[in-house]
Amino acid sequence: MPDPGSSPLQPSLPVTGALAGVRTRAAGSVPDKGPSGDLIAPRPEEGASVRQPSAALQRILCGPSGLGTAGLHLARRAEPPAPAEPAELAEPAEGTPIPGLYHHPVAPPDPVRVEEVSHRIKAWAVDEVQAFPPEWEDQFDGFSVGRYMVACHPDAPTVDHLMVATRLMVAENAVDDCYCEDHGGSPVGLGSRLLLAHTALDPLHTTQEYEPQWAESLHSDAPRRAYRSAMEYFNRQATPSQTDRYRHDMARLHLGYLAEAAWAEADHVPEVWEYLAMRQFNNFRPCPTITDTVGGYELPADLHAQPAMQRVIALAGNATTIVNDLYSYTKELNSPGRHLNLPVVIAERESVSDRDAYLKAVEVHNDLMHGFESEAAALAADCPVPSVLRFLRGVATWVDGNHYWHQTNTYRYSLPDFW
Repeated sequence: MPDPGSSPLQPSLPVTGALAGVRTRAAGSVPDKGPSGDLIAPRPEEGASVRQPSAALQRILCGPSGLGTAGLHLARRAEPPAPAEPAELAEPAEGTPIPGLYHHPVAPPDPVRVEEVSHRIKAWAVDEVQAFPPEWEDQFDGFSVGRYMVACHPDAPTVDHLMVATRLMVAENAVDDCYCEDHGGSPVGLGSRLLLAHTALDPLHTTQEYEPQWAESLHSDAPRRAYRSAMEYFNRQATPSQTDRYRHDMARLHLGYLAEAAWAEADHVPEVWEYLAMRQFNNFRPCPTITDTVGGYELPADLHAQPAMQRVIALAGNATTIVNDLYSYTKELNSPGRHLNLPVVIAERESVSDRDAYLKAVEVHNDLMHGFESEAAALAADCPVPSVLRFLRGVATWVDGNHYWHQTNTYRYSLPDFW
């Protein structure tokens, strides 16, 4: 895929030196806030020089430009944006954001694209892979996956690019629902089911005698049918390094599923730090990590693998997953059994009230978000390669779109009465 702009012929050589200059931050260090709550430059560490923002850093902070993209930025600007023209004013987003939760409002997703993606994904889920039975149709519609993906990937060049992400999202949820949670899922035997489903993403290489049996197994249930088909579409759009990256992140996801299942089988509530470790694997990471595939370009593998980039991606995945914990809190409380989420774990392990635990979880999310933005800005300054800047902007946009979907999906989510 073409890079979004010129870049060095051997990006790993100059970038390695640039990344070596990234400051090491003390654990828990986050940017300061100005009187309005907007981010301002972090305080320099003792004896450290103050980083002057480069043109590349300014670009990544400002985010995409153009009609309808004013809300798509990595960090808030120091000065307020110019007033929008009357034609650009958008209706307020549905739902209520969690009070005190640090987030960036986004422009509403393109309704034409939302409608087209919603139509196509339902046809795929119903006709191509039979991902859900008729009685689940209202839940599928209520998930609003078309609005979700269009909000998270506004730079996708075509609807076909958006569909790559949308199929994978639906397939991942089919696995979660059918194997783990709402629709017949169970921790018992989960490892075997996940392993066999993972072979739909990472194909089995075996003998001629046994390969037909494996191939037939990929059609045996909804999760495997969805994984197999979604991955076939993804392979057509992605480069080999992008598909390998995605397989790796899905293995991480499945490992997180297994840790949570082990705790459920043992009726064990982990320590807060242990829960956060699990959530670094059982999280949204596979979604923003394909932002370049959906955007029609490629972040080269050596740049993606740099430790600074890996930290940015991990922080983004962790923050967006805690958003899910917070917005789904009341939904999970009203579901059968005990669902582990960050407020529940904090309440149990730190012996605080449900309200205090929830508000503490909001603080954890905010710390993760500030860490993500600080690390992304530093990486943008130290490695101003066009594909890196675009990828960072894409991940930041996904983070904001993910919050938008959670806030506005009033079919699924409602807030607790803690304020």
